[in-house]
Amino acid sequence: MKKILIIEDNEKNLKLFSIITRSLGYEILTAENGAKGVAIAKKEFPRLVLILMDIQMPVMDGITALNMLKSDQRTAGIPVIALTSFAMAGDRKRLLAEGFTGYISKPIDKNQFLKSVKKTIKVSK
Repeated sequence: MKKILIIEDNEKNLKLFSIITRSLGYEILTAENGAKGVAIAKKEFPRLVLILMDIQMPVMDGITALNMLKSDQRTAGIPVIALTSFAMAGDRKRLLAEGFTGYISKPIDKNQFLKSVKKTIKVSK
């Protein structure tokens, strides 16, 4: 089964994102920090269709985790959407320049969230 990995340190957000993405029919994997997320991605990479990643997390932030994923040939092609409360002008552009496939600001709009996830999965196939 194809899988989506959600890396988010806020338990309520993690639960919400899991419920929403599970409605798309994918198995959902979760991690509460970038280090655990990278480890899961390396283990599950052939079946991962998408990673949703928070930016500010303990242990390892989202940008560092993204760089680790992009530097590994096995996980480099997995699309990664930044989930962030950074909603200032220029943040979207900066995160996309870092190598994220997409950007979703928190708090999320459920419909826009689903639309972004579906679009990213469709484009990456």
